[in-house]
Amino acid sequence: MNADNPNTVLVTGAAGFIGSHLCEALLARGHRVMALDNLSTGDTAHLERLLGHKGFTFQKRDVGLEPTPEMSQAGRVFNLACPASPAHYQQAPVDTVLSSVLGAWRLLELAQQSGARLLHTSTSEVYGDPEQHPQREDYWGHVNPNGARSCYDEGKRCAEAMLMAYRQQRGVDVCMARIFNTYGPRLSPGDGRVVSNFIVQALQGDDLTIYGDGQQTRSFCYVDDTLRGLLLLMDSGEVGPVNIGNPGEHTMLELAEMVLRLTGSRSRLVFMPLPQDDPRRRCPDISLAKSMLGWQPEVELEDGLQRTIHHFRGLLGARSVTVA
Repeated sequence: MNADNPNTVLVTGAAGFIGSHLCEALLARGHRVMALDNLSTGDTAHLERLLGHKGFTFQKRDVGLEPTPEMSQAGRVFNLACPASPAHYQQAPVDTVLSSVLGAWRLLELAQQSGARLLHTSTSEVYGDPEQHPQREDYWGHVNPNGARSCYDEGKRCAEAMLMAYRQQRGVDVCMARIFNTYGPRLSPGDGRVVSNFIVQALQGDDLTIYGDGQQTRSFCYVDDTLRGLLLLMDSGEVGPVNIGNPGEHTMLELAEMVLRLTGSRSRLVFMPLPQDDPRRRCPDISLAKSMLGWQPEVELEDGLQRTIHHFRGLLGARSVTVA
């Protein structure tokens, strides 16, 4: 680690959903935070409360550009720079691949020169439409390299390969977290993620859109739990990859019904064709996170959804919906 500035942290993708929460957590721990985001999907409103903090700086900057000299001051680097929602990355597949691969390369070169420890946020999408359930880190995945989701899936897989190559050949200090479906306040309306889609539709009285028969599953991890996992991994000295997710598995129908109940919405369910390569089941095996990091999620789905619904009520100015 950069011995000159062990408390200086660089966060890419800092104006995003997870990135903005991470910046707050790092500042609360006493770190100086240099935040970068090209704002292709991030929102500076997420960082408004931090802009006056003496330990916080923000640059609108693409992670694929050559690092600036001040970035070499960071002793730790968190790389969260990449569109994470299908609605975003499928509209910009070239930029998605470049942010994953070229961005990782730029940060690895920076870490090699400065001695920083680099945490790369990978994704459960590296497992594709899995044939192993639940998914362990030693599972190689079942990914379509040419499909609608490949820009994200294969971009993240290539970034993982690059991290391991730099570690093995050049001794760069790296670690990798495979994040599973994080949700919570600061999700954006219209970002295409199922939790935000359902909540916004329910609060606005619109039909809840379910793709396929609704029996496909996901595992939802509240943002506070995801952050604890990332910070523990960075502090641990471990390499990974390590799954960071909640092993509670829920069908899309179960999630929709829970959102309707918690919002009191009268919205109906409507069914649409399943998108190409949409995974049928997704659930992490977190045995490694438990043994390596002493980590497991603490926030139950219903509690996390209530907090997220409260966020969206304020964001949308939606009145409470009452059951007939």
